[in-house]
Amino acid sequence: MKYYLIAGEASGDLHASNLMAALKEEDPEADFRFLGGDLMQSAGGTLVKHYREMAFMGFIPVLLNLRTILNNMKTCREDIRRYQPDVVILIDYPGFNLKIAKFVKTQLHLPVYYYISPKIWAWKQYRIKDFRKYVDRMFCILPFETEFFRKLNYPVDYVGNPSVDSVAQYKEHQATSKETFIRDAGLSGKPVLALLAGSRRQEIKDNLPVMLEVASAYPDYEPVIAGAPGIEPAYYDLYTGNRSVKIVFGRTYPLLQHSYAALVTSGTATLETSLFRVPQAVCYYVPAGKLASFIFRHFFHTKYISLVNLIAGKEVVQELFGARFSHRQIQDELGCILHDTDYRNTMQSGYDEVIRALGAPGASKRTAQLIYKSLQH
Repeated sequence: MKYYLIAGEASGDLHASNLMAALKEEDPEADFRFLGGDLMQSAGGTLVKHYREMAFMGFIPVLLNLRTILNNMKTCREDIRRYQPDVVILIDYPGFNLKIAKFVKTQLHLPVYYYISPKIWAWKQYRIKDFRKYVDRMFCILPFETEFFRKLNYPVDYVGNPSVDSVAQYKEHQATSKETFIRDAGLSGKPVLALLAGSRRQEIKDNLPVMLEVASAYPDYEPVIAGAPGIEPAYYDLYTGNRSVKIVFGRTYPLLQHSYAALVTSGTATLETSLFRVPQAVCYYVPAGKLASFIFRHFFHTKYISLVNLIAGKEVVQELFGARFSHRQIQDELGCILHDTDYRNTMQSGYDEVIRALGAPGASKRTAQLIYKSLQH
């Protein structure tokens, strides 16, 4: 069968590549075209557009790059029309993907499946209308989403979480010794403080300088930056200043495996950090912090921004964003994480609850089986 996939950022590239590998096991004749990244390309098939040309976030960047976005949309539509796939599989990235879903359903009348639901439980709940009209089947990766969509009378499949798969696969087949990691990364041997400042340039610009300032207050620990896919080392140099801080690319899991604590922006990274049971503080800068906190409290449908807390249904990690994003508050929270054993243990117990809620590995395989089986009817 012919599969067309669209992933617009690094995490989507990872999860889509795992899904493609699982689809090949179900369907040895599988043929792929996609908008995505290097991991999807390594899984096989034809890369039409790299997500580096698509990843615009926020009102101003979108406005400034509107022509590029519209051209990407046009390219994608025309390519799907020519390819005539058996199914279009969308991975998160709702601003772009829901427009493609509408085109595919109304113009081409092809099946549209969504893997990794957009976070409409947080805001933009009105998008459920688009799901009902243009998405034939939704595969969710967060356990609480099943109940959320049930209340909206929209049946979905919970397939497990692909981060559980990725971390389990790493631990089973690729885990490295601490000595090897320290040697390969050129580290001093001090306890490691992981800095995961996001996958987009704007996130790195906004979060990394403060993370580095906070880390400098704890000289007995060695900060190590997790380099994001598609971001060149020179970009990080703009924000590290005169600090001789280490950056590792393509080794986020080894970094987390051997870290004592972490400062993490919100997103998949917070969940991956919890799967490695690394105590963390979630730090995320947004402009006009007090206003952002007000908007979040009064207009969002959820109490939390981090996947760890959302899955747990309670505050497991501190979320220092909006009005709470400050050098002092982040430094104080990191101090508790580094030096208070009971605090660390409580956080890790919360992680264990999250891990149990997510269930066993196998999300990609379960999703591939459901997709292939449904297309045969």
